[in-house]
Amino acid sequence: MKREDLRNIAIIAHVDHGKTTLVDEMLKQGGVFRDNQAVADRVMDSNDLERERGITILAKNTAAHWKGTKINIVDTPGHADFSGEVERILKMVNGVLLLVDAFEGAMPQTRFVLEKALEMGHQIIVVVNKVDRPDARPLEVVDEVLELLIELGASDEQLDSPILFCSGREGTASLSPEVKGTDLAPLFDKILDQIPAPEGEDEEPLQVLVSSIDYNDFVGRIGIGRIERGVIHQNEELAVCNFHEPENIRKGRVQALFAIEGLNRVPVTEAKAGDIICFSGIENVTIGETLCAVDHPDPLPFVKISEPTLEMNFMVNNSPFAGREGKFVTSRHLRDRLMRELLKDVSLRVEEGESADTFKVAGRGEMHLSILIETMRREGYEFAVSMPHVLYKEIDGQKCEPIEQVFIDVPEDCVGAVVERLGSRKGEMLSMEPNGSRMKLQYLVPARGLIGYKSDFLTATRGEGIMNTIFHGYEPYKGEIPGRSTGSLIAFETGEAVTYGLFNAQERGALFIEPGTPVYEGMIVGMNPKGDDIAVNVCKKKHVTNMRASGSDEALRLIPPKKLSLEESIEFIAPDEFIEVTPTNIRLRKQTLSNTERLKEVSKLKK
Repeated sequence: MKREDLRNIAIIAHVDHGKTTLVDEMLKQGGVFRDNQAVADRVMDSNDLERERGITILAKNTAAHWKGTKINIVDTPGHADFSGEVERILKMVNGVLLLVDAFEGAMPQTRFVLEKALEMGHQIIVVVNKVDRPDARPLEVVDEVLELLIELGASDEQLDSPILFCSGREGTASLSPEVKGTDLAPLFDKILDQIPAPEGEDEEPLQVLVSSIDYNDFVGRIGIGRIERGVIHQNEELAVCNFHEPENIRKGRVQALFAIEGLNRVPVTEAKAGDIICFSGIENVTIGETLCAVDHPDPLPFVKISEPTLEMNFMVNNSPFAGREGKFVTSRHLRDRLMRELLKDVSLRVEEGESADTFKVAGRGEMHLSILIETMRREGYEFAVSMPHVLYKEIDGQKCEPIEQVFIDVPEDCVGAVVERLGSRKGEMLSMEPNGSRMKLQYLVPARGLIGYKSDFLTATRGEGIMNTIFHGYEPYKGEIPGRSTGSLIAFETGEAVTYGLFNAQERGALFIEPGTPVYEGMIVGMNPKGDDIAVNVCKKKHVTNMRASGSDEALRLIPPKKLSLEESIEFIAPDEFIEVTPTNIRLRKQTLSNTERLKEVSKLKK
C-alpha cells in the first residue's frame, strides 16, 4: 500500500551550498508560516553554535504541505565530521534533493553523501542552487554531477534524475538556467512526481526504526523514526528489539506521540505506515533499535556507521583555578554528560581512561570534537582535554592509520608553500589542475598530518585558500611526521599579569594574554618561535626607587595579544600540554605545572 498523501525527503549537500536557506523558502511557500509572520534566516539552525558558525550540526525534521500532500523534510549537515548524522537519517526517507552550488560544483562531501544515498537506492532530484551568483556556471556543474553519478555507479533510473535550477535566497526554481523562476512550485511538483510515496501495510504488525534521539529534561529521551509498517497508538505497549541482539527484547509503553508539522511537534493519538514520528516514554531507547508489536518482534537492520578516527582525553580539571568558574566539575558530571551525548551521536565513542577521572572520547575529526567541547562549556561544564591523536588499526598484521583525501583551491603563487608543507606531513599528491587564476590540488594525507595544519595553511595562502577533507580509508603507517616547530612561553609564578612583566616577556614571542589576566605556575601565556619552552615572569612589577631617569616614565607599549579560539588551541597544544575549558575561559597549560619538576623530566628524557 502506498501513502500518496505523503513524501519523505532529505536534503544533502556539501557545507555552505545553501541547504538550510532553501528549506526556509520551502517552509514559507509550503504554508508553514503566516504571510505577516516574522521569520529568522536559517530557521532550522536552531542552536546558538549553528547560528554563530553558519553551519548545520544536527539533522532536523520539518514538514511542509503542497497540493494536499505532506512533505517531511530532513535538513542534514554538510560538514564531513558530522556525516554520521547523514548516514542514519537516510534510512528515514525515500528520496533526496542533492544540492550543488552553481559555482563550486560537486565537492568532497557531495560525493560522500551521494554515494550513501545511491547505495540505499534512493531516487534523486539534482538541485543546482545559487544560480543568481554572478560567477555561476550551471551547465558545467550539471555535467560534473552526471560524471559523479556515473563514477559512483548510479542506476539508469538514477542517471535520469530531474535537474532544477534554484535560488534558495530568492525562493525560485526553474527547469532551465535561462529561465528565471518565480517561486518553488517546479521543485515541489518534481518532489511529488519523482520521489516515491512511502509503502507499508497498516494491517501488518508494527515496525518503527529509531533513527534519531532527542532529549528533554521533562520527558527524558524522545525517539524519532519512520513507521515501516503497521499503526502506532498512544499508550500502547510495544517490544523494543535490536537487529544485532535479537534475543534481547524488552517492553515499553509509548506515553506521548507527536507528528511533525512545520517547526512544531503536534501531539497525535495514532500514526500510520510511512509517517515520521516522535515518541517519549520508552526508557533507554537508542538509535538503531526497532519498536515492534509485542507478539511479533521483528527488528530491522540499521546502517553501519563509519568508525571514529580521532581521540582526545577528557578529564576533571585539576589546575589551581579548578572549580572557580564551572557549574559541573566532578568526574560523575563529566561521565553523565558524555554518556548522554552518546545517545544522540552515533559517530562518537566514549571509554573509561587510565584513571577514574579520565575518559577517552573518539570522534570523526577536530570539528566534531571541538563542537562537543564548546557545547559542554556553554552548558556550565569545566574540564580539561588533551591533544588529539589518531586511532590506528592493525590490518593483516600491519599497523595502519587513517588517511584523509584533501581538496585544495589556492592562488597560483601559493602553490609552492602548500606543496612544501604537505610534503613534510607525508602528503601524496593525486592531481594538480589550473582553475582560472587559481590551482586545484588533490592530496592523500595521514589524518595526524592535518592536526594543526589549518592555521599554517591559512598563513601560507594569506587567508585565500580553501581546503576540504574527507575520510579516504586506512593505509599502512607512513612514518614519523615532525611535530610542532614552536615552543611555549610558560608562567613562572601564580599571580596577575602586569604590563611591565608582559613587556619583557613579549621579546620572547607572541603573547596570548593581556594585563590583568590571572595566571598560575605552568600556564601557557604565549608562543616561542624558536621551539623551546621558556618560563617567563609576567607578574613581575617594576621596582620603585626614588631615582628618576630620562625615559623611565614612558608608556610601555604592548603588542596586542593573539587570542586563541578553541579550534586554534586544539591545533596548538603539544603532547605534554592540556586545554583547560571553563564556561568563561579557555586556558592552555603544561601537564606538569611545577617548573622545577618539569625541568627534571626534561633532563631525564635527554639522558
